[in-house]
Amino acid sequence: MIDSNVKINRESEILIIEINRPKSLNALNSQTLLDINKAISEAEENADVKVIIITGSGDKAFVAGADIKEFADYKAPQGEEMAKRGHTLVFDKIENLKKPVIAAINGFALGGGLELALACHIRYASETSKLGLPEVTLGLIPGYGGTQRLPKLVGKGLANEIILSAKMISAQKAKEIGLVNEIFPLSELMNKTKELASIIAKNSPLAISKAIQSVNASDTKNGFETEIKSFAQLFELEDKKEGVAAFLEKRKPNFS
Repeated sequence: MIDSNVKINRESEILIIEINRPKSLNALNSQTLLDINKAISEAEENADVKVIIITGSGDKAFVAGADIKEFADYKAPQGEEMAKRGHTLVFDKIENLKKPVIAAINGFALGGGLELALACHIRYASETSKLGLPEVTLGLIPGYGGTQRLPKLVGKGLANEIILSAKMISAQKAKEIGLVNEIFPLSELMNKTKELASIIAKNSPLAISKAIQSVNASDTKNGFETEIKSFAQLFELEDKKEGVAAFLEKRKPNFS
């Protein structure tokens, strides 16, 4: 199925969203953000979808950034609206989604592309991928969450180095600093990402939702309280009863 700038493919309980603008190295424009939002929203409402994978079309780029031509003439009000709209439609939506989203970084992940990967819950990358936030070379800063999410993964020092220098880093370096979880040859990337998605899909959707919420709260003053309340709430739900029963009966659980 092709929905404008996004190609959607369903494989059992896994939904794959492929950003499909290869001639523009899958750069994000306003229409592409709308298409991603639509795909994510439909997956969120579909109980049969347990895990979402986001990747880019072709073998050159995951997403090479925002579409510069689209915002070249923007002034401050349009710039603010652009950032807010992107957060609402895609970046914050992904981070706070109740279902896990995995980025399969298959090439350049620059600017808004790296910010898209940062918003995902897990990041796998091809060995030849290059990652960076080059916005300062345009007289800008990352506006889709890069200044906020990157320090949480790699620390302020490395985040400042990456953002202020605008240099690209290799996939190997990204793994060493915790920016990506694993790296693979490009030919293996999607299969390895699907393997992880399949493992996750077997677990309790309700517990996964609460786990995502609690991890997202880990850098707030209410983090421990969020975890305690989420832990307690799960005791009242069928997935906990089924999971415990299956363990005691030495069988695989059948989660709702």
